[in-house]
Amino acid sequence: MPSAQDKIRIALIYGGRSGEHDVSVRSAASVRAALDATRYEVTDFFITKEGKWTPSALSPEPGGNPGIDVAFPILHGTFGEDGTVQGLLELAALPYVSAGVLASAISMDKAMTKRLCQQANLPVVEYVALTRMCIEKGTISLPFAYPVFVKPANLGSSVGISKVRTAAELMDALRLAARFDNAVVIERAVTGREFECAVLGGDPPQASVPCEIFPSQEFYNYEDKYLLDQARIDLPAKLSGGQTAEMQRLAVAAFQAVNCECMARVDFLMDGATGQFYINEINTIPGFTSISMFPKMWEYSGIPYAKLLDRLIQLALERARMRSQTQYAL
Repeated sequence: MPSAQDKIRIALIYGGRSGEHDVSVRSAASVRAALDATRYEVTDFFITKEGKWTPSALSPEPGGNPGIDVAFPILHGTFGEDGTVQGLLELAALPYVSAGVLASAISMDKAMTKRLCQQANLPVVEYVALTRMCIEKGTISLPFAYPVFVKPANLGSSVGISKVRTAAELMDALRLAARFDNAVVIERAVTGREFECAVLGGDPPQASVPCEIFPSQEFYNYEDKYLLDQARIDLPAKLSGGQTAEMQRLAVAAFQAVNCECMARVDFLMDGATGQFYINEINTIPGFTSISMFPKMWEYSGIPYAKLLDRLIQLALERARMRSQTQYAL
């Protein structure tokens, strides 16, 4: 058995200020339990809902040794999945398991993700992006018919999302979404099927076997994802070989379009009438709870949970090694 100093020292960062705090705590517990104790030494860095860190900081030890080899942020949503913590880790020169600052920020912003996917000729559902100021003015005109979905632009786990069937319902949904973000997205509702596909970074990135989600609610909301455990999942998704290959291609293409690294879960919609796939969202720190689909898709694809964590940590170390070759001054 390796001695403690031979182990890779992991900083597990979880909790956070977002509405997904409790999900983060459960994800971190699953990761901690699955990390091989003979290979890793784990230190918890818990962030309270008020933003206080325990321990207080990722500060270096005397002599400049930070005591950390890899940071593993399991922070879903705002102040964790949006590039903020990634920026902190970049400043601290610590390898970390996550997409970089830019890709994290882009993927967190649903409107920006759609814009970049459109520029890469990838299919996205028609949408309108608004700000709180536009909502307060109350003059909203949509270029597509109801029903629609209203979402905070920078939030995850379906927090603050409403399905709106008539113009009379729109303002209440917009005000709800605007409680969670200054930017709000309105999307044409697609009647059909919902899928997820996991992507691992590398050269080239790899896509997992996709799964299909059958929500127990009207749509796959926060309760369905993390509390009720009543949504039905088909893994693998019941798709033809050609459809599966196309979804995997689109998942990798979306991953690359936003300059993602390390990992992501790409969510899809499929129009029931036309069979058209649409890229819905890119999640750069997907859930790692006992019912989360990112690790389950990779397990089905041949990479068990513990091996998946090994792979992610090695990707973080490899990226740090490559970045160490970058010169920042003459």
